[in-house]
Amino acid sequence: MLREKIQSETVTAMKAKDKDRTAALRLIAAKIKDRDIELRTSDKKPEDDDLVTDVLMKMAKQRRESIEMYESGGRQELADKEKAELAVIEEFLPKQLSEDETRAAIAQIKADLGADGMKDMGRVMGELKARHGATLDMTKASGLVKEALS
Repeated sequence: MLREKIQSETVTAMKAKDKDRTAALRLIAAKIKDRDIELRTSDKKPEDDDLVTDVLMKMAKQRRESIEMYESGGRQELADKEKAELAVIEEFLPKQLSEDETRAAIAQIKADLGADGMKDMGRVMGELKARHGATLDMTKASGLVKEALS
């Protein structure tokens, strides 16, 4: 479903002659295609929407890191280009949990698992990713889990 939405948005952007949006959407489609090729020989294939969401999450993370590096390096024009691509990518991602919602999810998982110290960090992170992986920035969540377990 997400894959079809991306394809239809690409056609719409092409018709509107929006070159930047078209380029970003084509980049997304190329990354999805790369992932499809990687998984051809795999025994376990994820659901299509899960696959697309995973690709989009990785792309968004890469863009955020690039933006940070470009801005610290004084390359604002490159940072702006990455921000534009990030905005297009985020259109197709599920709404991200707020910090308060993330803290509540961590508290729930901590209670469910009986986690009480840093030794349980891996279990809590694994369960958090299983339950909320698509709606959560795991790098930010990692800091919140450490805070909750210490």
